Amino acid sequence: MRKRLVRKLDLEMMLAQIEPHPSPRPSLEQYTIPADVAATILYVAAYTYNDIVDKTVLDLGCGTGRLALGAAFLGSKKVVGVDIDKTAIKMTFENSVKNKLKNKVQCIVADIEAVHGRFDTVLQNPPFGVQKRKADRKFLEKALKVGNSIYSLHKGLHNDKSLIKELKASGSNLMPVPPSPFLKTLIEGHNGRIKAVYAISMMIPHMFRFHTKRRHEFIADLYIIESERRWQR
Repeated sequence: MRKRLVRKLDLEMMLAQIEPHPSPRPSLEQYTIPADVAATILYVAAYTYNDIVDKTVLDLGCGTGRLALGAAFLGSKKVVGVDIDKTAIKMTFENSVKNKLKNKVQCIVADIEAVHGRFDTVLQNPPFGVQKRKADRKFLEKALKVGNSIYSLHKGLHNDKSLIKELKASGSNLMPVPPSPFLKTLIEGHNGRIKAVYAISMMIPHMFRFHTKRRHEFIADLYIIESERRWQR
């Protein structure tokens, strides 16, 4: 039986109820993914590429659980959220209880290097490498080892105001862009293939002392990747 299509608005409203981290650490770049951005990523993964509904899903560096719980809400078969921060995992669990998704989401405190096994889909909003250069590299490498399809956010190459305006005018907040040469080489070197890259506009509030603005709008790039295991089927 085909499962009911969830309205994007309903998904975004659910994600907006998920509490952010109460004391995020700059060293871990613990920025909670905005609810509208998480909803866009999950909707594309679920209904454009069929990578969420009835799939096993892993959220690497899950934070307080927006991507993990969103996947469960859309109908994933099983979701595992992994984060090195105990407070983040505690909040993911509490948010799963609050949204009646406790039985569908497993929350684990661990470094991502401890993750093994195989998942249909990996979702991740890794550190962009602002505090630690190339911090997103180990996330991509792990995702390609354990996942068939990967949805990964990275620092955008096209962070200009005109592109932000174009994205807002498009109504979808997604625009195809070319990949980073560095990430393309890294992904292909670990037996992955880029299916698409989309620029997406993100907004984060003032969170840390070094932030100079009340809020910061910027471009991130969403990479949609498939591992060698998937395209050789």
